[in-house]
Amino acid sequence: MVELDPAVVTLIYLVSAAFFILGLRDLGSPATARRGNLLASIGMLIAIVVTLLNTGVLNYELIAVGLLLGAVLGATAARLVKMTAMPQMVGLFNGFGGGASALVAIAAYFRGFSLDQLPLPTTVTILVGVLIGGITLTGSLVAFGKLQGVIAGAPKTFPLQQPVNAALLVLYVGLGGYLVAMGIQLPLFLVLVAIALVLGVLIVIPIGGADMPVVISLLNAFSGLAASAAGFILGNEILIVAGALVGAAGLVLTQIMTKAMNRTLPNVLFGAVGVDTKAPGATAAVDKTVRSIDPAEAALLLGYAQSVIIVPGFGMAAAQAQHAVADLANKLEDRGVNVRYAVHPVAGRMPGHMNVLLAEANVPYTKLYDMDDINPDFDRADVALIIGANDVVNPAARHDKGSPIYGMPILNADRAKHIIVMKRSLNPGFSGVDNELFYHERTMMLFGDARDKVMELVAEVKQL
Repeated sequence: MVELDPAVVTLIYLVSAAFFILGLRDLGSPATARRGNLLASIGMLIAIVVTLLNTGVLNYELIAVGLLLGAVLGATAARLVKMTAMPQMVGLFNGFGGGASALVAIAAYFRGFSLDQLPLPTTVTILVGVLIGGITLTGSLVAFGKLQGVIAGAPKTFPLQQPVNAALLVLYVGLGGYLVAMGIQLPLFLVLVAIALVLGVLIVIPIGGADMPVVISLLNAFSGLAASAAGFILGNEILIVAGALVGAAGLVLTQIMTKAMNRTLPNVLFGAVGVDTKAPGATAAVDKTVRSIDPAEAALLLGYAQSVIIVPGFGMAAAQAQHAVADLANKLEDRGVNVRYAVHPVAGRMPGHMNVLLAEANVPYTKLYDMDDINPDFDRADVALIIGANDVVNPAARHDKGSPIYGMPILNADRAKHIIVMKRSLNPGFSGVDNELFYHERTMMLFGDARDKVMELVAEVKQL
């Protein structure tokens, strides 16, 4: 085994950290995201190689088996998992990261138990790692279940739910303090592990599908913080830095998501939006007139327009319509139509969901516009084509103070000259709020599967 000078190891870790920071910077833009991912991967490879060369490893063969197994599983998942299931996969990856950090903390405690000694700072760090890692693991599994449909997406609540959660957290802190004071107590430690795992379930289960983008970004932050705690346990500087960067990035992203929904993080975690789809103050417009349109009429509006803004939503993802949408945009552009995409920060089920799907369909990054950049242009757009989006275009967010989405920044699709909404039905979105836009005087509904209807639009545009 090569024994590297500690100063050299520190210097190489510094280079690795620089790659992480450069990678995070590039991940901030869709145009440079692939390069950012590559840079961060290079940094992690450097850190792993140096760590394996410089640390006493008991069994390189076992590590090789783990690397091979992980590589096969990761590559298989990357190739086989559909882009529409990407939020579920991200949720699982968050959980695996938190679970791995929790296992490191548990292993460290068991090692101290076998040696009959454990320094006080290490014990405290282990307890922090178990708490954050355990919550991340089971919370991410619940989020995966909600996104996959294994668990109902609606919030699941029970009486005194939040007081129970608070009591469990206080119990964890109290028992943890007792453990620190009394020394190694294996049964008590296992009780603390169980409390952390239960807390993860109880924290995420009352959060509805509308808030999944926030939950995913928050759990991503937790996985980073758990990794940082594991770094302190192992005395590994680069793991501390990497975990801190992931945690900070996840918290910043969580703040962006909550701001885009005009919500606070406590409201997301404890508000249970979507419990009652007929809550007082929610928009009720079921008695208003709905105007429908067929693909031939919609194609005429789109084909002879000068400016079209496409608003993608989860319905596009669910129908796997991104390639058909890109084809439609290409056909319209061949006719001289200016086509752009308006992407809301919380459209879909994870941050950047729409960007990922449209990138898969080879939509140029220059055609994707953030909400603040595209909103002023809706007034001049001939057609706003909304494909499976709901809450992010609901005008009730501007004026209905009794609505759960009141104050949420939305895309100004209702200000376009013509509005075409593609949706399977008039069912409300994740928030459970009826969408006023469906009954707008300039709105026409094109009902059906998004992929099928967009393909019909493509065929009709070709005939113009």
